[in-house]
Amino acid sequence: MSARVWIVDDDPAIRYVLEEYLAGERIPARAFASGDELREALRRDTPELVVADVRLENESGIDLMMDLRRQHASLPVIIMTAYSDLDSAVRAFQGGAFEFLAKPFDLEEVGRLIRKALKTPEQAAAEGGRNAGLIGSSPAFQNLIRMVGRLSGSDIPVLVTGETGTGKELIARALHDHSPRSSGPFVAINTAAIPEDLLESELFGHEKGAFTGAGERRMGRFEQASGGTLFLDEVGDMPLALQSRLLRVLAEGEYYRLGGRDLIEADVRIIAATHRDLAQRVDEGLFRADLYHRLKVIRLEVPPLRERREDIPLLIRHFLHQAGREFRLPPKIAEQPLLDYLKGLPWPGNVRELKHLCQSLAALAPAPLIGFDDLPPEYRADQFGQVADRRNEDALKAQIVRTLNAVEESGHEAPFHAMRQQVDTALVEVMLERCGDNQSEAARRLGISRNTLAAILERRGD
Repeated sequence: MSARVWIVDDDPAIRYVLEEYLAGERIPARAFASGDELREALRRDTPELVVADVRLENESGIDLMMDLRRQHASLPVIIMTAYSDLDSAVRAFQGGAFEFLAKPFDLEEVGRLIRKALKTPEQAAAEGGRNAGLIGSSPAFQNLIRMVGRLSGSDIPVLVTGETGTGKELIARALHDHSPRSSGPFVAINTAAIPEDLLESELFGHEKGAFTGAGERRMGRFEQASGGTLFLDEVGDMPLALQSRLLRVLAEGEYYRLGGRDLIEADVRIIAATHRDLAQRVDEGLFRADLYHRLKVIRLEVPPLRERREDIPLLIRHFLHQAGREFRLPPKIAEQPLLDYLKGLPWPGNVRELKHLCQSLAALAPAPLIGFDDLPPEYRADQFGQVADRRNEDALKAQIVRTLNAVEESGHEAPFHAMRQQVDTALVEVMLERCGDNQSEAARRLGISRNTLAAILERRGD
């Protein structure tokens, strides 16, 4: 039987791991060290799926993928990369990639994607764009950039939600930069920052004499964004009266300037953003339900930084490099203990807060290597112990949630007792390992009797 999956990666370890894993999954696979080797094999055989690294020895995996798809348009390709930036992801999807997989990857996730690709081919289209400066390899961030990639050829309205400082405008700009409207303007307006009596004029413009002080005709943001994208930031704080007018524009595709008589076509794509819970605002009568449903045709949730902690070292390196280049500062890097420490902080200001800290460190740290002592006092208040305790507590809660979900899905009628038994068993097994299987010593260190420990071990198979 010919191999269903072809793998191309110049790293022999990656080739070996994937081949072995797929063999265990009974999925025939074949590995190649270069794109040229794969092309040679393609003369005699055709796979059902190609898994290619984005950086090969002599070419880009994306270029290889596009070359393959010119000959075999329906051939699905999964792009792998250790360089998890948004631009690479979008280029991959725009070139027709089935999926974008960040290294290091979980083999179960690889298996899931491969099985999905073998069953359901899908394609994407459009041309590349500018890097929005969004990077990360965490699962939460990967899911987000996959969505941006899939929307790259679309003109559909999008609602971007997330906490303050998570990068909602960057996502909006990325959606614009990789859309069919990328050659048009990207116009942003923060609807919460403009007084209510001026906001209507800012959005729709006004004619001369429309109100006191209107000495000449003025284009509004809708008109400025014609042919491009209008980004409505903090739309959850928009006054109700203006919500009604915005809804009419979205429904009818045209509007009047303030004091005007001529209809103007609204040739814009709307991307809205908010840090508020719009569904709750609807329930409270502060946001129109019909506008909410029209805006959230597609909803992208930008994760807070605390849900993508593994991205923090990568972001720090990026922001330090960016600050050095922008402010003409000597290059600086953060020590590993500092990176580990910063991963544990709560980051209420999210990525924006991290960026500002990196700019401060780049400017004020005296040595090229930045350490814990270079942090501003407010970032050293918790010290290592309290941060570690909070991280451990968060991790324990997350594990409890996962276990409880699994127990409930299994239909167990007494989840408390089922989970208690799992916890008891895990504690005993870990302590036994530490005590070299000495049950008396393990019981003593756990603070339980030898009989209790034995009873827990006996229940393991129940």
